[in-house]
Amino acid sequence: MTRVRVQKIESIRDPEGNLGKRIELIEDRVIPQFAVRPQTEEARMIQEVMKTVQQQIPVLSNQRTQFAVPKMVLFLTETEYEKLGISFDVNQLYELELSGQAIKFTLAQQ
Repeated sequence: MTRVRVQKIESIRDPEGNLGKRIELIEDRVIPQFAVRPQTEEARMIQEVMKTVQQQIPVLSNQRTQFAVPKMVLFLTETEYEKLGISFDVNQLYELELSGQAIKFTLAQQ
């Protein structure tokens, strides 16, 4: 099973002019962080200063603990979307299961 997040939903028209949706799914992975222990006193001091700066300026503390890999793009007409029976929302998480010629989406527990 793979965990996917709805990245984007757009309105589209198929080649025949029928309205539909383009649903972009990305794989949602968590990357473990490794603690780096500096060897010198200077390096420890720099690490402490960086921690303090990151606490003061939250934008700088955006460490990438999650990694997004493009996984699947669905191009569905309105009829196909309704038959699928899933109401996709941006940022919603799903468990994606591929099994014997079938694709199954299950709403993931966050």
